[in-house]
Amino acid sequence: MILLDLMGGVALLLWGLHMVRSGIVRAFGSDLRRFLGLALRNRFLAFLAGIGVTALLQSSTATGLMTASFVTGGTVDLVPALAIMLGANVGTTLIVQVLSFNVSAVAPVLFLVGVTAFKRGGTTRARDLGRVAIGVGLMVLALHILLDTLAPAENAPAVRTLLQAITDEPLLCLLMAAALTWAAHSSVTVVLLVMSLSFSNFITPVATLALILGANLGSAINPLIEGSQSDNPASRRLPLGNLLNRLIGCAVVLPFLQPIATFWMQLEPNPSRMAADFHTVFNVALALVFILPLNGLAAALTRFLPDRPKPNDLSTPLYLDETALASPSVALACAARETLHIGDIVETMLRRARTAIMTDDRKLVAEICEMDDAVDKLDEAVKLYVTKLTRESMNERDGHRAMEIISFSINLEHVGDIIDKNLMDLAAKKIKRKIAFSKEGAAELEAFHQGVIDNLKLAFSVFMSRDVGVARQLVTEKAQLRATEYAAAESHFSRLREGRAESIESSSLHLDILRDLKRIHSHICSVAYSVLEGTGELQPSRLKAPVTPHPSPGSAASSV
Repeated sequence: MILLDLMGGVALLLWGLHMVRSGIVRAFGSDLRRFLGLALRNRFLAFLAGIGVTALLQSSTATGLMTASFVTGGTVDLVPALAIMLGANVGTTLIVQVLSFNVSAVAPVLFLVGVTAFKRGGTTRARDLGRVAIGVGLMVLALHILLDTLAPAENAPAVRTLLQAITDEPLLCLLMAAALTWAAHSSVTVVLLVMSLSFSNFITPVATLALILGANLGSAINPLIEGSQSDNPASRRLPLGNLLNRLIGCAVVLPFLQPIATFWMQLEPNPSRMAADFHTVFNVALALVFILPLNGLAAALTRFLPDRPKPNDLSTPLYLDETALASPSVALACAARETLHIGDIVETMLRRARTAIMTDDRKLVAEICEMDDAVDKLDEAVKLYVTKLTRESMNERDGHRAMEIISFSINLEHVGDIIDKNLMDLAAKKIKRKIAFSKEGAAELEAFHQGVIDNLKLAFSVFMSRDVGVARQLVTEKAQLRATEYAAAESHFSRLREGRAESIESSSLHLDILRDLKRIHSHICSVAYSVLEGTGELQPSRLKAPVTPHPSPGSAASSV
């Protein structure tokens, strides 16, 4: 019965931790990811950010997944990412410090507040924070259950003899705790269990410290296993570096556990508090030791896991990490990065289309058709990847972001189709009939084409930053390009009226290219509307309100 109650308490602790993590991810997942992206500028800011984010998520694995997505995508350097993991390891100790005190009386209050917020919350974020409060309450209650379960067993000689036999050897304790942490996917749970056993005097101080070391080592195993599922070596550098830090720390401290335990018991006679303090000091010490030599560690990891050669097949997704699907905000970041990859191909297609049209290059026409096939396949891959995220796993903001990603990917695919099916057909016709544009007409088309390319870059900025000012600028550019198209058409008609042979011969091609570029530009600008609509910056319609005609002076009198 004691063993069954103990397992039930651990299960409740794990479920409470899961509720805290899922509630925070749903409420602040996108914000935390953006915060990490901003903090990855230098190692010291990254270290502090790792502490803060992990203190909220209560999972260094979740923080590692978010950070690994930046490293794998090549948007940040490995050094600040490793610093974030040092901070994440410190951040996991904070909840342990809080729960090491007697806070069982807080559990009913947390349940009351959490259930009220979850049932009565008017917003999705309020409900998510209610989930967090319930989860913390469950963790406090689980710890209370563990202590109450172990209290009567203190006088059971068989249980004490069994535990002392298992925990007699420090190295065995370390390996056993590492395995438990790997299985539970939570170092916090194992550390709290060790604190409960230590408080009830079931294990010696030396065994307590060895088990704490094992919990720290085990928490670094899961991110490495999850990262190994990806075929990109960059996704394994960060978790491997984190594991090396832990291994070195454990190897250095393990031989000196006996004097450390003796010294610590003199400072803190409470075994539970001793375990919590050692857990914190160990991670802080590792951070202080490793934060400066991170450059050398990052260089060694890069040499050991070099970048894979870029695939020749453009249709191969580069950033759709299947292991990130467990965290919606991380998965959406991967999908957004892959959408930008599609955008890079489309931009190349646009540039080569201009060259193919102006220089009559048949080879480029064939290459662009192959690139459109790659765009089609990548668009399908992005849509399939995003749809794997169920609505239940996303908050309202992540759901809106998912729709933005799919919408922009579809619009980029339409742009690729217009380039392939329309512009390249026109280029082939121009080459076959040996048509030449007038000097002025060619200059107008090139300028118009360049304007579309420039605004495509602006659309990328809107897509990633969701900045309202840049979105307004993009819509303004759409109106200006419409005026430019009108002026170019007027200039072309002027040359037709002059009877210029080149303009007459190329008239149909000239106007069709302008039309197709305008269609491309409309698809590009669509990314701005979702941003502006969300902030109330759009009018419902461009139509003016109908004007009610005024009755004539004599109409009313005549009707009477």
